[in-house]
Amino acid sequence: MDTEARTAEEGSSPPRRDRESAGWTRRRFVGAVAGTAAVVAVPSPAAPPADTEATRSAPDAAPPPRKPSGPRPLYVGTYTSVDGGGTGIGLASYDPESGRITGSGTLTGVPDPSYLAVHPDGRTLYAVDERQDGGVTAVRLADRRVLGTRSTGGAGPCHLSVHPTGRWLLSANYGAGSVAVHPIDASGALGERTDLVTHTSPPPGPGQQGPHAHQFLTSPDGGHVLAVDLGTDTVYTYRLDPAGGRLTEAARARTRPGAGPRHLTFHPGGRYAYLANEVDDTVAVCAYDPRSGRLRVGEPQPTGSDGGTNYPAQILVTANGRYAFLANRGHNSLARYAVEADGARLRLLGTVPVGGDFPRQIAFSPDGRLLFAANQRSGTVTAFRVDPERGELRPAGEPFASPVAVCALPL
Repeated sequence: MDTEARTAEEGSSPPRRDRESAGWTRRRFVGAVAGTAAVVAVPSPAAPPADTEATRSAPDAAPPPRKPSGPRPLYVGTYTSVDGGGTGIGLASYDPESGRITGSGTLTGVPDPSYLAVHPDGRTLYAVDERQDGGVTAVRLADRRVLGTRSTGGAGPCHLSVHPTGRWLLSANYGAGSVAVHPIDASGALGERTDLVTHTSPPPGPGQQGPHAHQFLTSPDGGHVLAVDLGTDTVYTYRLDPAGGRLTEAARARTRPGAGPRHLTFHPGGRYAYLANEVDDTVAVCAYDPRSGRLRVGEPQPTGSDGGTNYPAQILVTANGRYAFLANRGHNSLARYAVEADGARLRLLGTVPVGGDFPRQIAFSPDGRLLFAANQRSGTVTAFRVDPERGELRPAGEPFASPVAVCALPL
């Protein structure tokens, strides 16, 4: 979880399946303390080869989303097994105009729901159960009924996402260094796991005891799924069999040793992505080839932390592709970047105080006008108004108290 400048790409070798590995200590060290309540232009990698139909058809900027009216739901993930932690998934709502957050209780029965995602149809919520015997849980939002839990086959699942088809749930086991796939039925419930892949190579990076899968997401073109592994300093690209839910490795990309990649997000154009490196406190621009799924990681770039102890957590890009924001744990700030050259370059504009302690995760509201930060150590969620034309962030409303807030999901 939480841990200069050669970049290499390796040929893939078949990973060992269905094998759980040990080593969850680094992920949980933050949880143990969580109960306490100049412009820089940077180089980018060369663009990937030749254009493809998928990238040619990608819009330069997404159309403006519909403006919401009335309070909107907000779900908050937490740890339930730490001192001062929560008792389940926090329930709240937010005002899309003011950013004010109002609590409305807790959805119990889901242990250690540290990361949340919603089905594309908006009817089902999914949560990891970040425990030694890891699981993923589905919750029907209409009546908040728990639809059931399935094993992820590994320890410490810390991230999950729903494939754009709505048919597959993708999850990353931090402790085991593995990624899992579960089918989703018409009701939103989860079926038995269809695949589990453990990252057995390359060897762990400096200071790591083993692989630590930290994120599992789908590329914008939908043709590949990518797993970010902090422990092996590698991003693995897989093809997902749309019929059987099986994974086949297509490519892998290495960061520099000891970078500790944590979170990847794509530019709306689909040809570039941005990687937050937790251990060496950097970000990197990555070129992406939709045809092969190959990612090429660029040079390390600053996070605005001024050299102090800092662990970058999550990076987001505005829907128009013009700005990016990075959550800095330690520096307790949100770094602001201008996105230039059609996504190929980041330029650090500065930082904004996050208004809390240890921002573990950030998320845009669906219309992109608000950004929410879940601050683990202060147990708060803070909100900011987003100016997508100027890349500015302004505090919105007051910090919302929520025990060990590690994930905020606005709908």
